[in-house]
Amino acid sequence: QVQLVESGGGLVQAGGSLRLSCAASGRTVSSYTVGWFRQAPGKEREFVAAISWTSGLYYADSVKGRFTISRDNAKNTVTLQMNSLKPEDTAVYYCAGTRPYYSSTNYHEGASYDYWGQGTQVTVSS
Repeated sequence: QVQLVESGGGLVQAGGSLRLSCAASGRTVSSYTVGWFRQAPGKEREFVAAISWTSGLYYADSVKGRFTISRDNAKNTVTLQMNSLKPEDTAVYYCAGTRPYYSSTNYHEGASYDYWGQGTQVTVSS
């Protein structure tokens, strides 16, 4: 059983940076794909970024060039570095994990993921 715990959210001014972490337990993080999703009030959940177990990197167009996803196998953690934050980045951010060694062309879809964290709030003020 995989457990995922997000941390690092908070309040930041537009143009600032935050670093979100997703700490995994139950299985080594390098054996499955981890994605970040976000959900703003009144909006549907949307894909942000993913790092596959083969180290492929995937980003939503809205965050390309500003967000970077990475994995630390020694710490069993996946990190989302968010720079040049905008008010429209305000949302609850969730990390999610697939089943082991799952390959897909749909890492941007929530249905590809079997495990979810509880979420961390990111608020960007203008």
